[in-house]
Amino acid sequence: MAIQEQRTLPAPFIEDIGKDFAKSLIGVTGLPALSRDISESLTKRTIQDPADPSKFRLETDDELANRQQIAKERFQTFQQTQEAQKGFAPTVADQDQLQLDAARLAGEGVDSFRPFIKDAQTQFGKAITGLEGAEGLLGAGVDTRTAQEIASGVAPPAGSIAEFTSPYQQQVIDATIADFERLRGQQEEAIKDQQTALGVLGAERAGVQLGQFQADQDRALGSLLAGIRQQGFQDAVARRQQDIANRQGLAQSRLGLGTFQTGLASQVPGLEQAQIAQLGRVGAVQQAQAQAEADVGREAARMAAFEPQERLGFYGQGVTGLMGGYPVRSTTTNIPNPTPLQTALGVGSTLAGIYGAVKNPGTIDPSRLLKLGTNV
Repeated sequence: MAIQEQRTLPAPFIEDIGKDFAKSLIGVTGLPALSRDISESLTKRTIQDPADPSKFRLETDDELANRQQIAKERFQTFQQTQEAQKGFAPTVADQDQLQLDAARLAGEGVDSFRPFIKDAQTQFGKAITGLEGAEGLLGAGVDTRTAQEIASGVAPPAGSIAEFTSPYQQQVIDATIADFERLRGQQEEAIKDQQTALGVLGAERAGVQLGQFQADQDRALGSLLAGIRQQGFQDAVARRQQDIANRQGLAQSRLGLGTFQTGLASQVPGLEQAQIAQLGRVGAVQQAQAQAEADVGREAARMAAFEPQERLGFYGQGVTGLMGGYPVRSTTTNIPNPTPLQTALGVGSTLAGIYGAVKNPGTIDPSRLLKLGTNV
């Protein structure tokens, strides 16, 4: 009985396109996508021996060199594709001048408040020093000198009433006594001149008059000196009261400095936290910019590396569309039945083979016997 075989085949030009697509697919997918030259880092590897597939061996120098050359050419293709696709590669807009200035000012402003804090601390230290010096000028307000110390000219202790007395008071007293004595002498001479004119100079009553005059002058001098000393004392008391007021003012100043120092210390953590927050915001902007630039660089490299695969995928879609939409052609082949002579020759060949295998079992491949039996 004759065998009839019918095959449905695509158009010849579609078949040629499919074969070309299969070869391109093997070429593109046979090597990984490369974004750098790895040819120098390739080393010999163990491969299956083409001459004897049952064995494995290391690559030869020529085989390694060929693989390195393929990797180098693949990377060069990547570079050329990347250069050709620069116009399509994604980009990131550069930061404008305002953003650059903001980042620069944020960097320059780091710890910018510290000089002011330092200056304030310096002024605080000077204020403390001045306050302590002013307090050192204040005394207990009591003159603790002994009579001998006063007579020898020892200075009164700081803050005593005597300290606030005018340093020229004694000179004033001495000048007043000298002037008073000069006037008293003139008046005494005038009294004596009158007594002489009356002829009573040296008489008892004249002596009483002069004695009374001296007593009156002594009382007047004592009263005058007492007034001077009282005025000096009152002035000293007023100065002492001013000293007490100054002491209270200095105490208030010290209290104000303490409050200032407390406020200054409370400002530092807030300034530092604000600075950290500002740097964090600027750093986030800079990191986002750097990440965006890294992303577009990676995307551009990916586009160049996978451009052959994407182009081949588009090619494959076109091939699929052609194969599905173009009419196919059918072929029919008739295979006639074998003649009696062909059948006899086939049986004879099979028997001869079996006989030879029995006689010489070491020279016949068993798989060949099975194949011969199957053909029978």
